[in-house]
Amino acid sequence: MSPETVKLAVVQMHVTDQLENNVSRAIAHVRDAAAQGAQVILLPELFENLYFCQVEREEYFDLAHPLDGHPFVGRFQELARELGVVLPLSYFEKAGQAHYNSLVCIDADGTLLGNYRKTHIPDGPGYEEKYYFNPGDTGFRVWDTRFGRVGVGICWDQWYPETARVMMLQGADFLLYPTAIGSEPAEVETPNSHHMWQRAMIGHAVSNSTYVAAANRIGTERVGDLEQTYYGHTFISDYTGEMIAEFGDTEEGPLLHTLNLREARKFRAGMGFFRDRRPELYGPLTVPTGMECDTRTLKFQQ
Repeated sequence: MSPETVKLAVVQMHVTDQLENNVSRAIAHVRDAAAQGAQVILLPELFENLYFCQVEREEYFDLAHPLDGHPFVGRFQELARELGVVLPLSYFEKAGQAHYNSLVCIDADGTLLGNYRKTHIPDGPGYEEKYYFNPGDTGFRVWDTRFGRVGVGICWDQWYPETARVMMLQGADFLLYPTAIGSEPAEVETPNSHHMWQRAMIGHAVSNSTYVAAANRIGTERVGDLEQTYYGHTFISDYTGEMIAEFGDTEEGPLLHTLNLREARKFRAGMGFFRDRRPELYGPLTVPTGMECDTRTLKFQQ
């Protein structure tokens, strides 16, 4: 049974090219959050190292490790068990000849509840993830933890309403998104700001009547000849789309808020978004890009 309230922390931090430094500071942030009463604590995407996807370099594949015997996941299992907290944990996964941008959910007793592999993989200047990561093959995941049913997408997943809706249909109590996002390279004219990034997720909060939170990194990172500044603005939105907690672009540490899951469930039921769904008419959503769908038969056409 889901709890009535959960105290959530989302961590904002800078990242260096030294794994031990990053992991040690991440552990310190988790301890800080737990000391303030946090029960579920989210760290940013790929916090173990610089965001190496700025460039395409074979050497960065060496940063990936299998989940079994991973160099730092076990340390966070011990930490979760010691502190009695839930830790959805981002890491670079190697699985056979494949590589994934992954997240493992650690329950409050240190148990690994399962693994999620990022579904949507971006490919553009400064975010060359398709070079490194296979598309995820796990499907979206929601985990039944000591402190509620936790749904987690990873960064680019947060821009897709389908991600949020599927996790809510799987029974998530709230949605979390570890992230690494910031400035675009100079040659990119596409507008990108923390405002647009936040609005995308706040839309999910509104249309699913659920709490949504994201944890981002901060600071300027240089990888190869490229440089990006990550804009932070880690935040927590309530189930009506109100921004209830937010950092700027310099603060470092945990951002906390108590989620009233009981009130969110009542509000969600009253809004009727899930009651009034018409999935029998949503066939075009499953059509691959570049194909057409006969809306009468829901058959694909080249």
